Amino acid sequence: MSQSAPTVGSSTYERIKHDIIFGELAPGAKLKLDGLRDRYAASVSTLRETLNRLASEGFVQAAEQRGFFVRPVSAEDLTEIAELRILLECSALETSIACGDADWEGNLVAAHHKLHLIEQRMLDGDVTQKELWKRYDWEFHQALIQACNSQNLLSLHGTIFDKYLRYQMLVLTYRGADAVLEHKTMFDAALARDTAKAKAALETHIRLGLEHTLAAMAEL
Repeated sequence: MSQSAPTVGSSTYERIKHDIIFGELAPGAKLKLDGLRDRYAASVSTLRETLNRLASEGFVQAAEQRGFFVRPVSAEDLTEIAELRILLECSALETSIACGDADWEGNLVAAHHKLHLIEQRMLDGDVTQKELWKRYDWEFHQALIQACNSQNLLSLHGTIFDKYLRYQMLVLTYRGADAVLEHKTMFDAALARDTAKAKAALETHIRLGLEHTLAAMAEL
């Protein structure tokens, strides 16, 4: 089936969410409807609907009588997000490894290959494509858990991953060879159907990323 063109509402939602995640709209910033209308070429009603949706997902705060604000950041919030990511992603990974077929393996190989290529470029000093790097990182983690057979779990994980990514983009620095090795360990263990090793590597990867991001936040 062919996909229908995105509606104005869905397009506005994706653009504002992207700008929050990637820091174009700063944490704590007031989201004034007039300014947003000009920036996103959307009606006030569409913007209100979009901001209420983002508030329900935890990216925006709706303050009574004061309007909308980009959700602030904190070390405590990031830690909670990371713990939720571990809980959801490790559960999905276990089921995905058990149920994954040849198509799952093929998609995982392709996703890791793309991620590894851009990681190697970054190790060589080219850090000009950070957004593409994070997209390939997302695609790899999605490929790992794609066979979990639960759209609800994948949707919840997607929201948590985006919240985690917002913190990474706020203080983005590259962990380098350690992160590359962690991805390779997860990849090899998943293909080998070594569930315990894959889950342990994933949890280590998230916890080390959390420590790295918290340390960077403390220096802001």
